[in-house]
Amino acid sequence: MTRLSERPFPLAFVELAANAGEKVRFRRGEVIFAEGAPDDGLYIIESGKVKVGRSCADGREHLHAICGPADLLGELAAFAPGPRTSTATALTEVQAVCIDHACLRRWILTRPELADHLLCSFAMQVRCATSKLADQIFSDVPGRLAKTLLQLAQQFGVTEGACLRVDHDLTQEELAQFIGASRETVNKTLAEFTQRGWLQVQHKSVLILDAHRLARRAHRS
Repeated sequence: MTRLSERPFPLAFVELAANAGEKVRFRRGEVIFAEGAPDDGLYIIESGKVKVGRSCADGREHLHAICGPADLLGELAAFAPGPRTSTATALTEVQAVCIDHACLRRWILTRPELADHLLCSFAMQVRCATSKLADQIFSDVPGRLAKTLLQLAQQFGVTEGACLRVDHDLTQEELAQFIGASRETVNKTLAEFTQRGWLQVQHKSVLILDAHRLARRAHRS
């Protein structure tokens, strides 16, 4: 997953995708693509939020990305078509553009700059995965949760006076799956952050009151 706003793609590609791709809509909770399913191309999210993760044989789920407007899903289709390696599920109503594999390959062959940007997106994914692995090893649950809330704030945060509202649309169970913790521990940690005056917890949303102290907690080993 890569945010187009952070990794600027050629405007011509964005316009081409909007005109040539298939407009698709998904209801909240609907699976966009499933792990192991045939690869049907690249998705560009226009509106809504999507969770991306993998499931274990015992049914446990691990989330590794939360995507929103201007994010790409399924970049691997551009270079290595095959079964999907993860499952993408709509957290809200989602509107997206789907670019099929044949069209995507055609664009890559005729527009080398697009291939360069997609390769950069893969590099960003590797860096993010490495950072997340390091957090799992070296950071405790409160640190990981604080860091995740700040990252979600960068994606979805809206300023409200001196505060920052983050409508992440995740349940506490999903937050736990995202940071590698239990729901009970996430609930306890959110209560602690609230007691300290750092944030307020609302339904699938948080209001960050003290981003500075939250950031200090995120970077404490």
